[in-house]
Amino acid sequence: MVQAKKIVLYVIFVFVAYTIITSPERAADLVQVGFEGVSSAAQGVGDFMSELVK
Repeated sequence: MVQAKKIVLYVIFVFVAYTIITSPERAADLVQVGFEGVSSAAQGVGDFMSELVK
């Protein structure tokens, strides 16, 4: 099981490195989308907590 986890992490790392090297613009777009998703999720949690307090 540990060996499989190492292999999966290695494959993901190689894929990310390949994507960044071959298409840096696309990689930057994906990172931006990820950060926007995290930001909107945090804002949603904040709005939810604010409504609970009211």
